Amino acid sequence: MLTFLEDKINTPLGELCILCDTQFTLRAVEWEEHRWRLEKLLDIHYGKMGITRGFSHNPGGLSDAFHAYFAGDLDAVTHLPTATMGTPFQRDVWQALRTIPCGQVLHYGQLAQQIGRPTAARAVGAANGANPLSIVVPCHRVIGRDGSMTGYAGGVARKAWLLRHEGFLNEE
Repeated sequence: MLTFLEDKINTPLGELCILCDTQFTLRAVEWEEHRWRLEKLLDIHYGKMGITRGFSHNPGGLSDAFHAYFAGDLDAVTHLPTATMGTPFQRDVWQALRTIPCGQVLHYGQLAQQIGRPTAARAVGAANGANPLSIVVPCHRVIGRDGSMTGYAGGVARKAWLLRHEGFLNEE
């Protein structure tokens, strides 16, 4: 059985849930209003092995790292330790997402090419949407081929805010 520690922080975009293990390795990050996604993800990935959860203020300094990110230290979350469940393909996509530099974007086809699966743009999109580590695994840095703000599990408005915050989009 795994033990997870959870904290909730206020951000400019709403309340954010941060979940880590007892070694302070991030397991999930989700917006409070989408908590159902977090619960579903935990059940899918950890239901068979079982988990216990408890509240922890700023576990391992993770909450402070998110506060720093939102305050303008964009590298504060870049190297946080993560562990994810998921298929090998999903984990390949999530690992590739972490290589997209802050302030830059790729489209789904480019990300598919980067992982050596040039015809898998749709599958990359699905894996992107299943990302359990919002912001740290920067799925918001993937946009449509035409530059459109395609789906983001936290909402397209949040995606645009994050891209503006990171310097990709100009203030409107």
